[in-house]
Amino acid sequence: MTDQELLAHADAWIRYWQAPKGSKEREETGWATDLYELLYDDPETLWKLILAIHAKDQSPPIQQVLSAGPVEDLLAKHGEDFVARVENEARHDPAFAKLLGGVWKNTMSDSTWLRLQAVWDRRGWDGIPE
Repeated sequence: MTDQELLAHADAWIRYWQAPKGSKEREETGWATDLYELLYDDPETLWKLILAIHAKDQSPPIQQVLSAGPVEDLLAKHGEDFVARVENEARHDPAFAKLLGGVWKNTMSDSTWLRLQAVWDRRGWDGIPE
């Protein structure tokens, strides 16, 4: 996937989640939410897509779907390969640390989960005050 294709994918993913349910916009961008192949066959591109989405839209609704979907899935499936990058990103970007606050353990290893918890910012999630 080229950089231009990656950014277009990120835009379509965001538009899908911003569009009203049942809308034409959602129908036209639904393809962008099918990340199964990236998760299983190309996690590097999935990581780049996560970063692109996060860079483009840090609104709470988008961050909620991003954290509970692609980020959680990536760490559950490939945590040991990506947790150092996640830690680094969280240490350099407070908004990314906050994004991680919406991730659940899922099937992550205990070591990945502990490392994630060490860098996340849970404020604003699950009734935790900002």
